[in-house]
Order: sequence, then C-alpha cells, then structure tokens
Amino acid sequence: MPVTTLTHFIKPLRSLLLAGVAVVAISACASNRMPSPDYSGMAAGQSQQTLGELTARYKNNPKDKGVAIQYAAALRAVGQSQQAVAVLEISMSQYPRDADVNVAYAKALTAEGRFEQSLQVLDNVIRPEAPDWNALLVKGATLDQLGRNAEARVLYTQALVFAPGEASIEANMGLSYAMTSELPAAEQHLRRAVQMQGATSRIRQNLALVVGLQGRFDECRALYAAELPPEQVDSNMAYVRSLLTQQNRWDMIAKS
Repeated sequence: MPVTTLTHFIKPLRSLLLAGVAVVAISACASNRMPSPDYSGMAAGQSQQTLGELTARYKNNPKDKGVAIQYAAALRAVGQSQQAVAVLEISMSQYPRDADVNVAYAKALTAEGRFEQSLQVLDNVIRPEAPDWNALLVKGATLDQLGRNAEARVLYTQALVFAPGEASIEANMGLSYAMTSELPAAEQHLRRAVQMQGATSRIRQNLALVVGLQGRFDECRALYAAELPPEQVDSNMAYVRSLLTQQNRWDMIAKS
C-alpha cells in the first residue's frame, strides 16, 4: 500500500492519540509518580457521573493537585478542554515546578489546539539527563498533531527506554504510523501494545480500526465484538467503511 496521508482519518486519530496518552500502569519504575487518569473510554453517562463527583471534590479542595488533575482529565473526556486548561492554570500557579501538573497542563493545551504552548511547557519539565517518559509521550502526541511524525516517533522510542512494556507508548507509536498511512507498521505496534500490562479497551479498539482500514473486515468486527455491544460494533464498522469510501481506497485494498 503506498504511503499517502489519510486526510479524513487524521482528525479522529488526533483525538485518539491524546486520549491514549499516558494511561500509566503503576510499576516499580513509576511508583513515585501520580497515575495519569484517562476517562475518555467511558460511556457518556458514566463520564458525566465521574465529572459530577470530581467537580464536587474540586470545589471542596481546589488546591489538591491530584484532584485538579483528575478533574481536568474528566473535563477533557466530555469535550471541555478550555475549562480543563483553566483548572490547570490555577494549579500551575500553585505548583509551577511540579512535573505531574506540568504534564497534565500540556495535555490540556494540546487538546485545546495550543500546540506550541504545550511544547514549551513540556520542554521546561523534560530533563535531558533523566527525561520523564510521561512527558515524552505527551510531547510525542503533540508533535504528531503538528504532522511532525518522525520527531514524535523518536520521542516514543526514547520513552520506551525509560518505561519498557508500557502499552500507551506502543499504542501511540502505532497511531503515529497510522497517521501517515503506514498501516502494517501501525498494526505491529498496536499488537504489541495489546499484549502489554496496562492495555485498555481503547487500545484494542484502535487495533480493530487499523485492521479494518486494511480491508480485513471479519477480523476487525471480531476485535470490536470482544470490546463493545453489538449496536456499537455495527456503528464502528460503518465508520471504518466510511473512512475507506472518503479516501476512495477500495481498489488499493483489493490490490494490496
């Protein structure tokens, strides 16, 4: 399959990259760091319930950085990235040198489309002699959003040195290759990711998407069916086919 950009695929992939960033598996090498929350894979009702609970907790104690980070993640999950930025700007004023707050703030900025500002925040927190893999991962996702995919992959590779076996890094590497239509490479990384500790349903669904974009619809459907109710499987399959139709890629699949 030729390497051409999947134009209609880029926008949904961008949201997947950011949603999948740094779903931290607690391990010995990361035990001193705060897990990065991810509420993006929740059903709508559950997302709203979580947001309500975190809103109350945040109002009760807005200076608790952990609550602020979780609250901002819940806001992003329901599309309120601007409010997430505002919440974390307050935390930044209280904890300007805190790595967890800085990374969460950069993630919110990227969700809001403020890519260059996000990169500046991350560059201030990444130490060349001992880089934070979480920060590297968020920076990679931001560079991918800017179309700087080769640079992003260098950072993902570096992050894997510091957090080998971390599913979110392999998953984002896979999505990065999908953004440039290198689908076999994307599949390879996503298959690695689903075998790793911390692999989420979202990562497995991303694998299904990449498999479907290569025209292997039965396998794609089976992967989705293992994660989703039947009506959502049908909806996702229709979405995969619509992406292929928009790109007029059916002949390319037949020849590949």
